[in-house]
Amino acid sequence: MVSLENIVSWCDQRVRRSAISDFPGAYNGLQFSNNGTVTKIGAAVDAGLIPFQKAAEAQVDFLIVHHGLFWNPLCPVTGANHQKVAQLVNNNCAVYSSHLPLDCHSEIGNNACIAEKLGLETINTFLPYEGNDIGLIARFGSSRDDLTKTLRDLFAETFVAVEYGSTHPEKVAILSGSGNSAVAQLKASGVDTLITGELNQKHFNFAQEKNLNLYCCGHYATEVFGVQALAAEVAEKFQLPWIFLPTNCPL
Repeated sequence: MVSLENIVSWCDQRVRRSAISDFPGAYNGLQFSNNGTVTKIGAAVDAGLIPFQKAAEAQVDFLIVHHGLFWNPLCPVTGANHQKVAQLVNNNCAVYSSHLPLDCHSEIGNNACIAEKLGLETINTFLPYEGNDIGLIARFGSSRDDLTKTLRDLFAETFVAVEYGSTHPEKVAILSGSGNSAVAQLKASGVDTLITGELNQKHFNFAQEKNLNLYCCGHYATEVFGVQALAAEVAEKFQLPWIFLPTNCPL
């Protein structure tokens, strides 16, 4: 049993919460408290009713999520909102959210984890937001076919390829989740190949016109890595068990 305060403080420092600006509504950090102690760590991509129910079944009392509770404007705590709050209160589960800090972290961020799983070396960052770059650029230097095969193996259920760029890219950009803001900045960053989660339909034409390789691997699927990495480190630091709670989102 470990104090909630100690775990939250450690997480805040590890993800550099105060140093990374985020989108309105992200509200990184402790979003929902429990009775002040933690016995089991959980990790989930979303702060949704199903993950909360799974956390209760697994007796998790500290849940790390990537997409937190407060993206929408203030609204009544009724219906599904009430069910979510009731799940947390009745099962004494705290919720800790880390969005952009857990995308761009150089070691346990989603982008860094994807690069590691692909065996790629990070050489630069790109896509500035409020003073911090949220995407990374990695050295590749093999064939596009090799990249496609590796990505298809890693993201078997969600992988989509749009290939109009170089057949032997020397560098690839990685941006987990939504890559909509990154596409127009690729060529300026010296890259024609992007690995991301999701894009708009218009980017198919853009890829043809600008000679780009765009790999959409699923918003959810590209963002399972950071919460798992943080949960594993918290568990090791405080000698607690941890579990990942999948929802198998296909989007």
